[in-house]
Amino acid sequence: MGGYADSSFLVSLYTPDANSFEAQAGVTGHGELWLVPFGEFAFTNALELRVFRKEITPHQADQSLRAFDADIGTFLRRHAMPAAAYEQALLLTRRHTRHSGVRSLDILHVAIALSLNAEVFLTFDRGQKRLARAAGLKVS
Repeated sequence: MGGYADSSFLVSLYTPDANSFEAQAGVTGHGELWLVPFGEFAFTNALELRVFRKEITPHQADQSLRAFDADIGTFLRRHAMPAAAYEQALLLTRRHTRHSGVRSLDILHVAIALSLNAEVFLTFDRGQKRLARAAGLKVS
């Protein structure tokens, strides 16, 4: 069983925020979470933005990155970026963006999950949830 977690979910999993408790509970029972280089980049950038916005300290961000790195190979499994993700993203864009206003990087997260055949998509982003459900993914 495998799932795909977007950066909003990973940030809540590794730093304290309003969704952290739910993120911890969400990891249980979903097996491994698949991680591609884009997801790791998006997570790292989101952490750095939290530092910039003074929501967390640089030390907290560093601790979160260390914890994240330690989990790679346990329940976080690295995968190569699926080549089909970009084609899938283009299809999603053509079907959904003009009606829903979904942002390009949000579409790419959903396209990656579809391309990896993820069984569940984990996110706290409302736009991504709607898109993932419309694309046929189970959302948690």
